[in-house]
Amino acid sequence: MISIDAVPTSFHAKGNKMAEEVMSVAILEALPGKEEDLVMMLRELYSMMNRKGYCRDWLYRDSGRLDRFVHFRKWRSAEMRSEAQIDPDVHRYWQQLPDLCTIPTVYENLETLFESQRTPSSSHS
Repeated sequence: MISIDAVPTSFHAKGNKMAEEVMSVAILEALPGKEEDLVMMLRELYSMMNRKGYCRDWLYRDSGRLDRFVHFRKWRSAEMRSEAQIDPDVHRYWQQLPDLCTIPTVYENLETLFESQRTPSSSHS
């Protein structure tokens, strides 16, 4: 998702929300016949974690392989991630994962190099 409007991000500037948030990405592969169960469980997990203020989550499915999902998580901060990692409610969901999927790839702490900015759309006559 590189855009002409991509700009460097000052990820170390004090008070910059981007400096506090932590991005993680995981590839999940549903076990045979478990695709819908996995999606339902993840929807519940993501909703609960968002309600508790830990993070925001995005889940995408690979249209070429319907058992493969790409999960993006933006932790509110490293502290919130640490809190979630010891939360018994979170653990109850995480313990279900081996029955639903494998997770061959995880990137726990991605660093933002730049991001594209939204530009106002102009009307075309």
